[in-house]
Amino acid sequence: MILDRQNRINSAELRARLGKISGQLEDDDPSSPMGQMSEFINQMQVYEGAMYELSTKLEILDSEFQVRFSHNPIHHMERRLKSVDSILEKLQRRGLPVTINSIRDNLFDIAGIRVICNYRDDVYSVSNYLSTQSDIQVLQVKDYIKNPKQNGYRSLHVIYAVPVFLSSGAHYTPVEVQFRTIAMDYWASLEHALRYKADLPDTKYTEHAQTLLDCARSLQNVETQMQTIHRDINGAPQVVEAPHEHVSR
Repeated sequence: MILDRQNRINSAELRARLGKISGQLEDDDPSSPMGQMSEFINQMQVYEGAMYELSTKLEILDSEFQVRFSHNPIHHMERRLKSVDSILEKLQRRGLPVTINSIRDNLFDIAGIRVICNYRDDVYSVSNYLSTQSDIQVLQVKDYIKNPKQNGYRSLHVIYAVPVFLSSGAHYTPVEVQFRTIAMDYWASLEHALRYKADLPDTKYTEHAQTLLDCARSLQNVETQMQTIHRDINGAPQVVEAPHEHVSR
């Protein structure tokens, strides 16, 4: 199952939104603001195409696992494109120019997919099988499962580059994929809600943050035990390493 966090790009709506903030768009060259606006819309459609291309590959992998191992490693997927406001805010926060080239060169999470897997083995299996496909590049890997964040957050973040075929040829476009188990996602959703609860007293925030850290450790132990049972009763591949970064075509 795939959940989309927004509808497909509506060029008219996006153009209207950009028209309101066109003063923030800088020129990479002497082209007009309208030219910049059109280029931005075209680039967002490329990101959307890359996101859909990669999610299709993931669906095919999931179906193959079902045929070969009678097991679906992917519970569900969520797709999203960063909003215009989020893109501008990130560029400005990092002190980067607000240009199309700056977006292409510095932001690799505009297109994003969250892949919720059933078990930790599934996280590593799916991410590795995807990385070995001949038209896929692995640009960056951050394994927060093997090395959790201090707050207890666990997930595998991989930035893939996937070709989007236009009239001008193949355009390799980055898509950030977050792989996590159901338990990791359940925990991360609550931690996210806590982090952005602005009106919570500091003492309560600290108390809940510590409780969530304890829960993260408990969930990790439970997942390890359930993973062992799953390995004993199913013949699906056992992969325990994240993909390696590489760029190949």
